[in-house]
Amino acid sequence: MAKKEENIQEEKVQDELLGTKEDKSEVKDKSQKKRWYVVHTYSGHENKVKVNLEKRIEYMNMGEKIFRVEVPQKTITQVKGGKKSEKEEKIFPGYVLVEMIMDDDSWYVVRHTAGVTKFVGSSKKPIPAKDSEIKKIIHRGASQVQKIELDVKVGDKVRIISGPFAEFIGDIAEVYPDKSKLRAMVSIFGRETPVELEYKQIQKV
Repeated sequence: MAKKEENIQEEKVQDELLGTKEDKSEVKDKSQKKRWYVVHTYSGHENKVKVNLEKRIEYMNMGEKIFRVEVPQKTITQVKGGKKSEKEEKIFPGYVLVEMIMDDDSWYVVRHTAGVTKFVGSSKKPIPAKDSEIKKIIHRGASQVQKIELDVKVGDKVRIISGPFAEFIGDIAEVYPDKSKLRAMVSIFGRETPVELEYKQIQKV
């Protein structure tokens, strides 16, 4: 099951970063150009791979062929116990982006870095990522668009703090973490009424 999930994740990464088959065929003659490549790593080792690879680049004098190593991240705002905290969350867990000129030497340095399992692409040759997609991802991380996470679950009681139902108490019926929203049952004029709310509109009772 874990292997299947890994394959699904890799397909998503390939679709978003490498583009269609037509896009891939167009970049065959650009191997000597500086391009971004996607490297698959052991889960949770992305930052270690970045540090290890940067050390290898310096030690092996590969700075003219391997330029940047990025672990795309975004800022997540968590609300627990009424307190806000921020953490960094990886946009593509298990993947690292490397800007490099691909040849046998640079391939060897990256591929044999501790924590790296393979390049993303065809079985024979790594495929460069689409520059337009890389720019979007790096910009997404730099802009630090925040997503709020709340430690609530179905059945919890919450107080509505803003909007037309402010000061009402409701029971959570559904939680939509991807949208930072939830649905609560609120007693309005004696009737239980479902109300959709954003996380920022409620406090856990």
